[in-house]
Amino acid sequence: MDKLTKDAFLKEMRAYAGKAFNGYSYFTCDTEHDVYAIIDIAQLREQKIVQASLIIQLMDDFIMIHTDINDKPLVDALVQAGVPRDRIVLAYMGETLETSPKQMEMPSSPR
Repeated sequence: MDKLTKDAFLKEMRAYAGKAFNGYSYFTCDTEHDVYAIIDIAQLREQKIVQASLIIQLMDDFIMIHTDINDKPLVDALVQAGVPRDRIVLAYMGETLETSPKQMEMPSSPR
């Protein structure tokens, strides 16, 4: 993955961390395996809520989004930041490297 794309990814990913309504969202990563996550810890009345709202894996030139339960999906933030949509795989929506948007483009019809 080129440095510009990875920098944009990290900037957008980190934007999901911080103070939340009833808790805090933490950015965490395993850079050796290129796995990144946002972990949410909140208190709602008597119940403690702990969940991973984003789980991302960088694979070659692709950003594989395994989980995204945020109001503003990471894919939208990445595309707005200039990351090509065909480099983003929405695994949580059933996309795979083989069925990413670049692979699903229809061939042009002969004229």
